[in-house]
Amino acid sequence: MILNADLSVRVAVHAATREWTPSPMAGVERRMLDRVGGEVARATSIVRYAPGSKFSPHRHDGGEEFFVIDGVFEDEHGDYPAGTYCRNPPGTSHTPGSAVGCTMLVKLWQFELHDRTQVKIDAARAVPVACAHRPGVETIALFDDAREHVRLERWSPGQRIHIDADGGIEVLVLSGGFEEGGDAFVEMSWLRLPVGRKLTAVTGSAGCRVWIKEGHLRHVSDGPTA
Repeated sequence: MILNADLSVRVAVHAATREWTPSPMAGVERRMLDRVGGEVARATSIVRYAPGSKFSPHRHDGGEEFFVIDGVFEDEHGDYPAGTYCRNPPGTSHTPGSAVGCTMLVKLWQFELHDRTQVKIDAARAVPVACAHRPGVETIALFDDAREHVRLERWSPGQRIHIDADGGIEVLVLSGGFEEGGDAFVEMSWLRLPVGRKLTAVTGSAGCRVWIKEGHLRHVSDGPTA
């Protein structure tokens, strides 16, 4: 499958309006945002686990990055409640599932293959920090290295938000909303801007809470090979 694979163009997906697509495992469904490949793919998806569902044991040869939006995700290594950000580097394996159900943002095959940095952060317990040079913005850092910067941001109501996304950017709306490029982005809307594009967003009356990944589009993996 090839979906939104051209990284040189702006892409907006209002995922809440999309149908859920069944995965190979009963009770696990996806809304695909971008994808290159078959069942093993370089992919970005919203994934939903029904209560009591689980995936069979598997290995992430290209790494897995996820953020738990609601519910509780779990595997043999522990529980991941809403607000948890995790990076499982290439070569890790697990048996994922959810007793109570959950919804997650999941990115696959988007690591450097030599990366062995594992991350697990319960961002729900973190205290947002006001940005000194960006009025109306609070942030929680999730991950930073030479390739990319991942964070949560809270944008106050009625703000004009500017980000110079020289290395490309992805934004997922977790709550509230904003306008950009003539589109209204609401909960579960996803925006990807290419390398060199600037983000200019205007928040609505409720403000906005977003997950952001920035800089990584300069370094995108080719994904799995046959």
